[in-house]
Amino acid sequence: MKTQVCIIGGGPSGLLLGQLCHKAGIDAVVLERRTRDHVLGRIRAGVLEQGFLRLLDEAGVETRMDRLGYPHDGTLISFENFETRIDFRQHTGSSVMVYGQTEVTRDLYEAREKVGAPTLHEVADVEIVNAGLDEAGGCTVSVTHEGQRKEIRCDYVAGCDGFHGPSRQAIPADKRHEFEKLYPFGWLGILSETPPVHHELIYANSTRGFALCSMRNETLSRYYVQAPMADDPQDWSDAAFWAELKRRIPERFAETLVTGPSIEKSMAPLRSFVCEPMQYGRLFLVGDAAHIVPPTGAKGLNTAASDVHYLYEALKACYLDRDPAAMATYSETALRRVWKTQRFSWWMTKLLHRFPDTDDYELRIQRAEIEHLASIDSAQAMLATNYVGLPY
Repeated sequence: MKTQVCIIGGGPSGLLLGQLCHKAGIDAVVLERRTRDHVLGRIRAGVLEQGFLRLLDEAGVETRMDRLGYPHDGTLISFENFETRIDFRQHTGSSVMVYGQTEVTRDLYEAREKVGAPTLHEVADVEIVNAGLDEAGGCTVSVTHEGQRKEIRCDYVAGCDGFHGPSRQAIPADKRHEFEKLYPFGWLGILSETPPVHHELIYANSTRGFALCSMRNETLSRYYVQAPMADDPQDWSDAAFWAELKRRIPERFAETLVTGPSIEKSMAPLRSFVCEPMQYGRLFLVGDAAHIVPPTGAKGLNTAASDVHYLYEALKACYLDRDPAAMATYSETALRRVWKTQRFSWWMTKLLHRFPDTDDYELRIQRAEIEHLASIDSAQAMLATNYVGLPY
């Protein structure tokens, strides 16, 4: 097989890049190691920035957001019973869209099938050959598919295959610098067929730890509490979870919270990670393959989308404007925005969580910071600007 761009990873970022390439007339194939049903079975958050929505529109992806999406013009942040609302629209003129990542992925799959764009599933033993060589003949991705060893000749490889995928590992260790911060707790989350406790997200800080109230739709809610990573989610009964959540959110919401059986329960670790550079010869890292943020602030999927934007623009310049030099600027351009989203996610995590060494002094500082947000317009504008998404 021969193509211009080989995209490794059939999650949202790989599918979106593939669809954008198709719209621009750039030949691309997407490789995914799992089945389509497995990919669509992943439960993921879905707070989408306006930049992500514009990319979907540019890619010609028909979505069901008008029926299933929830535009959010703001969010609530609390410390015990003290609350402040950050008005996104007032400070930025924009909003975010709550729309599950599973639904985004489904929409992208359907868009690719509609135009007949190739997506190969159950691809194993991926090996990237000669990606680091700047040869006119391009490079090769060797895979096992349908029981046979196959080679895909391509000009460029886009590694959209996540933190554990082969793309980053194809860059020699002495050619990459990895920055990592592991957090000493996780998010214990449940999904329940209950109405959301509030029409906007609630980020809650308490002396017992962090909590988040979010939703998938009007009858499906997603809730989280900070918990030790050593905890087994199955050791938490539904009753224990609901009781702990009520202790951490403002009383007026605890009193109206509708509880019910959980239909999914999980523990998510928190990590900050960046790999520099994000390219090596003809190989380009996108999304979790290059960087990870804590979920506080909802930047993971959105930062992957900004990578897609920068790589897509470079590919258009290369193929449509006959300017291959544009590919060399991808990593530097993408990393500038990556580190800004890293800063915001780190700041939100420090603001809202209780660390093992957090003392009474630091709790007072956290409360003072939230009170500062409540009283200073410029502080609210800073948070709102970052939350709705920095410009590309």
